[in-house]
Amino acid sequence: MHATTNRRKLLYLYGGDQPWDSSLWVTSDDRVRGGASQSHLLMINPEKARFYGHLDTKTLGGAGFASQHSLGVLNWNLSDYEGGIVVAVAKADGKRYALTLKDEIPPRRGDGREEAGISWEAEFEVVEDGAGLEVKNVYLPWSAFKPTYRGRPKPDAKPLNLSSVKRVGLMMRSFFGKQEGDFSIDIHAIAAVSEAADNGVDDDEVEDDPKAAMAEAAAANNLQSRRRNWMRLLLCGLI
Repeated sequence: MHATTNRRKLLYLYGGDQPWDSSLWVTSDDRVRGGASQSHLLMINPEKARFYGHLDTKTLGGAGFASQHSLGVLNWNLSDYEGGIVVAVAKADGKRYALTLKDEIPPRRGDGREEAGISWEAEFEVVEDGAGLEVKNVYLPWSAFKPTYRGRPKPDAKPLNLSSVKRVGLMMRSFFGKQEGDFSIDIHAIAAVSEAADNGVDDDEVEDDPKAAMAEAAAANNLQSRRRNWMRLLLCGLI
């Protein structure tokens, strides 16, 4: 869906008019390197998915990662969406996650596994305030996406090619021993935006949706009403 005004436009990548589908995601955990982490992506309904699992850091001596990435080759052209990415989070555990992008798919080795390649990672975390949350929008400008190779910074990488994004992923990793254990986050949508919201938030700051809109969403008692409310909450401040 392209939502537009005279100022901004928004493109749903997942969620909105691009329903979640678990079969379009592939597991890529540290078990390929001898680790013991596990991740899953569960479609709760077409409007919401859960990325969850267990991050093990003991097997690999403090390291570890668990991730899901898009199936096949996407070939998305996001060059008209200069603002970056917004992630609409429905439920979170306060842990740090990474949204990853690739503009090149590494070749496969003789055993069928992919070679290591450069990933562009933007880190984010959402902390609930005890009252829970309906939707929190996490804004990730393109400047928040940093090149990494095997989880470490790759400052000499060439710029991310937004006209040819071939893979998107969700990752939980130890960030070199800083977190481990069970993790879970529910996501309504991932969308590209033509401009960052002019609401004064920092690059990695999370902004709450308006209280009135949240109350209305919480009162919705059928699927159609919930869909309208969360989509409006996502667009709030963007269009």
